[in-house]
Amino acid sequence: MLVLTRTLEESVMIGDNVEVRVLGIHGDQVRLGFVAPRSIPVYRKEVFEAIQDENRQAAGPDQSGMDAFTDLLRGRSGPGGGNGAKKGRCRQ
Repeated sequence: MLVLTRTLEESVMIGDNVEVRVLGIHGDQVRLGFVAPRSIPVYRKEVFEAIQDENRQAAGPDQSGMDAFTDLLRGRSGPGGGNGAKKGRCRQ
């Protein structure tokens, strides 16, 4: 971790196109301003972590769908009951 000391209105550059500026200091809070291209997302850490959690959940398997598919392949009826067909006979 790089640790820097900045005073009011001083900045730090990240790469060629991201500037972080100290805008205000009030007690134990520091107000920062970010200048970055729109193509670079800037989030508070807690928001970033919430987005990451949502993305992980959305990308994960939906086990209920797999269970229903497995039941269908095994010939079991789902939560709505049977499919109305009798076993062992085919109507043509």
